Amino acid sequence: MATPFRPAATLLAQYAEYHRDRRNIVTHFFGVPLIVFGVGVLLGAVHLALGGLQTTLAWIVFALAALWYLSRGHLGIGAATALGVGLLVWLGQQLPGASPASWLGWGLGAFAVGWVIQFVGHYYEGRKPAFADDIVGLLVGPMFVVLELLAPLGCFKGLLAEVERSAGPTVLRDLAHPVPR
Repeated sequence: MATPFRPAATLLAQYAEYHRDRRNIVTHFFGVPLIVFGVGVLLGAVHLALGGLQTTLAWIVFALAALWYLSRGHLGIGAATALGVGLLVWLGQQLPGASPASWLGWGLGAFAVGWVIQFVGHYYEGRKPAFADDIVGLLVGPMFVVLELLAPLGCFKGLLAEVERSAGPTVLRDLAHPVPR
């Protein structure tokens, strides 16, 4: 397995190879945030005391992920992704005094619906999700969504161009024909 510490451009290009159908990319705009939100809800239920600091497992996992995003050699995309993931984790923590049934319902529900949306997208793609070949794809997914959302607004155009040079242009795959490999 390749190292998880590859540069952002390399990680995004490898991830993009599994995401060239525009319909699949659009499903990721919904599926990935739902999954991150669901994980935030579920891990937010685990409260920890570290020294005198009260926190949740969600914030510890977020801090590690944010450090990873920020250390991939492209500070802009790393910071934007950390901000987006942090917002979703924060939203996941906003279920005030939720009962176990409530947080499990929200957490598992968002997580499951997010994955269903992802798999619908990969039906259009005609290819399995990237994490099936490289588990680091689970971390790259939010970074890819941030890039695809912000590039049309003029952000990270150089990074997007580098990713597309490597992975190729986006397409609308003809579902009647298999994907050549």
